[in-house]
Amino acid sequence: MRSTRSRGAEPEDLTTRARIRDAAVLRFGREGFGTSLRVIAADAGVSAGLVIHHFGTKEKLRQACDTHILEEIKHAKYENLVESTGGRFLEYFATAEQFAPIFAYVLRSLQHGGPLARSFVDHMVDDAVEYMADGVAAGVIVPSRDERARARYLVLSSLGSGLLSITLDPPEDPSDLAALMRRHFDAITLPALEMYTEGVLTTRRMLDEYLSYVGDPPAAREERTAG
Repeated sequence: MRSTRSRGAEPEDLTTRARIRDAAVLRFGREGFGTSLRVIAADAGVSAGLVIHHFGTKEKLRQACDTHILEEIKHAKYENLVESTGGRFLEYFATAEQFAPIFAYVLRSLQHGGPLARSFVDHMVDDAVEYMADGVAAGVIVPSRDERARARYLVLSSLGSGLLSITLDPPEDPSDLAALMRRHFDAITLPALEMYTEGVLTTRRMLDEYLSYVGDPPAAREERTAG
């Protein structure tokens, strides 16, 4: 995982802060948010006091982890959806294990629940709206009648499939994050790409019936408001 650098800090300070944050992401993903700061400090090779120096509290450390994870997801999605070039997706597929800590952290956040989990998902939806819009502008994604609703559906579907995957078929070794990521990615890639690329239904009948039923689809509503 890449380190997130802040302006105005010394390089050594930045490196230590990033090392603590990355250690926290791994521990939180493997064991949950009950993990102590002392354990995270030991993983990062620093003292618990240094963790407090950089982040203040475990709550603020988790917030820093959330911010970093959201940035990583947004960057990866943008690269694969908007800046997609020949061979880029295959490279991503072949190295999917590198995203295992992110995958585990996100699922752990969902399992933990609460206001932070809700805020985390809301931020994921906000980011999805942004990179989907960039994809539409680049001509690689089909426009939607309701871009935010589509982004939210895709985020919730993706998170739900991952959570159900480890809940219904838990890995033999929960600490092996790479194997967990690879198994899930192998299972969903083909059907997901088929649905996103070729669709599922062979006619527009159900969509047209729905649009007729609601009577005021989002696209028509927006056009009327703009006019």
